[in-house]
Amino acid sequence: MAVIRCKNIVFSSSCTVYGEPDSLPVTEEFPVKPALSPYGNTKRICEEIISDVSSVTKLNGVLLRYFNPIGAHESGLIGELPIGKPNNLVPFLTQTVAGKHKKLEVFGNDYNTPDGTCVRDYIHVTDLAKAHVNALQRLITYKNEEKIEVFNIGTGNGYSVLEVINTFENVNNVKVPYNITDRRPGDVPEVYANADKAKKKLEWQAEKDLKEMLKSAWSWQLNLNDNIFDK
Repeated sequence: MAVIRCKNIVFSSSCTVYGEPDSLPVTEEFPVKPALSPYGNTKRICEEIISDVSSVTKLNGVLLRYFNPIGAHESGLIGELPIGKPNNLVPFLTQTVAGKHKKLEVFGNDYNTPDGTCVRDYIHVTDLAKAHVNALQRLITYKNEEKIEVFNIGTGNGYSVLEVINTFENVNNVKVPYNITDRRPGDVPEVYANADKAKKKLEWQAEKDLKEMLKSAWSWQLNLNDNIFDK
């Protein structure tokens, strides 16, 4: 039998484990539903494995259910650089404005949301990093109340795709070329967090707003070296 020397784990999970929620905002007590995408399924399976291992070993864990991380380090030197065509909104948006793609594709404008486009809870990556630090400190100082704890990591605010585009244009003084296309399979119409538990138990809450997130994302894009990007 393998020896489990790891006593604590902080797992990067996702709000995708909630599937299409029955109501909003989403709390940690919401049921985990069948995944709508392969990505979501991997997160659900990993959560189950960690919980199963914890039940028969000394392993303690914190499952951080991210909502939608975006943005870059304030230096503009550390950010997101997907391989190939991005699947996520913000890197697709920044690369489009930078001229790497002709137009940003907005997948559907006929959802039951205020402007018809999907709504998400966006969180700055540096806020997300701080949540990890707090989670680890909670474990190593034995403040966890259960062997496996779950926390939503989001701002509690939902923004539509068109709101993100408009905000990006305003804060960065640029124009985003985009067109509306068909819905994308696996996209949930609307999801945003209730992060009260993280605020109370982790002593954490998001600090940066959407404008700061999008400004930092564009700063990162502007600072990219073309030779690095083309690789």
